[in-house]
Amino acid sequence: MTDTQQLVDVLKQLLKARGLTYADLAPRLGLSHASVKRLFSAQTFTLARLAQVCRVLEIDFFDLARLARGRTDSTREMSERQETALAQDAKLLGVFYLLLSDWSAHDILDVYEIPETELVRLLARLDRLQLIELLPKNRVRLRTPKLVQLRPGGPIHRVHGKRVVDEFLAAQFDRAGGLFRFECRELSKASYALMQRRLERLAAEFLELAELDSALPSRRRETIGVLLAMRPWALSLVTGLKARSATRSAT
Repeated sequence: MTDTQQLVDVLKQLLKARGLTYADLAPRLGLSHASVKRLFSAQTFTLARLAQVCRVLEIDFFDLARLARGRTDSTREMSERQETALAQDAKLLGVFYLLLSDWSAHDILDVYEIPETELVRLLARLDRLQLIELLPKNRVRLRTPKLVQLRPGGPIHRVHGKRVVDEFLAAQFDRAGGLFRFECRELSKASYALMQRRLERLAAEFLELAELDSALPSRRRETIGVLLAMRPWALSLVTGLKARSATRSAT
């Protein structure tokens, strides 16, 4: 994929994320619907036109280029040492999470009750851990891909995993404006594997939308938790029915 294709692909994703169509974009650019469709299909953006589209999408060109470049970044895990340090200091973990979500030091100080001296100390620790590069005036450059994942069964999962999940599930989802569904049915091995692949794609889409929305100011975003889980489940846990020791033959 060429650089131009990557930029246009990200523009399309941003339009979708903002709930905008070519028809919505056309009057804001002073073009017809057909002209906008040709613009995207032929990828004939001038710099001036690209700047216009960026203004509509509330993103500057440098953020657009970063998003396009980031699409080739591979997801990777932090080292055991890095995760251990974060797991042992909840504030350090919280600040790193905000930085991954494109918060600036100014945003963090404006929203959270933390002294500037303490924030600078935490930023310096993250720099020493090689998770960020601390720049003048407390600006930050990430040294990890935006899609960095926690190590399965690693230090953060061991220290915080159960407590975070319990706290997440304890809320009344409908009152919080959320969605909660639990279904239990019998599936073949093939259907089970298919559902697992679909959950993986849904998780990837969630992360992609978060990356696209990271260009928006932090005040226009909120933390959204998504829990995707699937496993064989014993009906006897809630019904009191106990299966015989012999397993059923596969069908």
